Amino acid sequence: MNNKFIRIYEDIAERIRNGDIEAGTLLQSELDLSERYQTSRETIRKALKMLYEEGYIQKIQGKGSIVLDIRKIDFPVSGLVSFKELAQKMGHRAQTVVKLFREQAVDQALGQKTGFAQKQQVWQINRVRKVDGEQVILDKDYISQRLISGLNEDICQDSIYEYIEQSLGLSISYAQKEILVEEPTTEDRELLDLEGFHNVVVVRSKVYLEDTSQFQYTESRHRPDKFIFVDFARRK
Repeated sequence: MNNKFIRIYEDIAERIRNGDIEAGTLLQSELDLSERYQTSRETIRKALKMLYEEGYIQKIQGKGSIVLDIRKIDFPVSGLVSFKELAQKMGHRAQTVVKLFREQAVDQALGQKTGFAQKQQVWQINRVRKVDGEQVILDKDYISQRLISGLNEDICQDSIYEYIEQSLGLSISYAQKEILVEEPTTEDRELLDLEGFHNVVVVRSKVYLEDTSQFQYTESRHRPDKFIFVDFARRK
């Protein structure tokens, strides 16, 4: 029947959802699946295409189809939430590894990129975020030293936002964000467990305090299978 591939898709998808097929494992080959379901390889290809389009699998050249973790973390596009807060809310094991922490003066190129004035002193911070043991986010931050004093590696490893709000008594107010899909850089490939993915989701943000002073520029680079970026919209 013409809709047999839909039934195959639904069966495999259900097995992935209930854990019979574990995330990170390879699906059976097209030949093995065609024998299992007593159908043609063309029908199997249609079912696999649906699984790919619905985010259940990722096709890896030379390997086959790998099962994705459908328990993704919801990142609110319009909200401001720290990685620590989000991971705790979603019930994931989270760890932050500080790869770079240094002071830097803003030059012309960095000023154009970040929005900070030239010659201003900033903290440059690169952090790898681990979720359930996998390195899936690279956060690259520039934070104003004039506005945010006293930063150190221990604070960066825990939560910068918690430090700003609870220790410094400042109110983080709003952010301007842009979201892009880019090819991984050499740094991405070195620091992230990309698992064969050829793209990363990049969120660039300028973050402001309550008095409208920009205190942070951040570039957050995500492995695409682990996160859903969500927003709430209302028609006026």
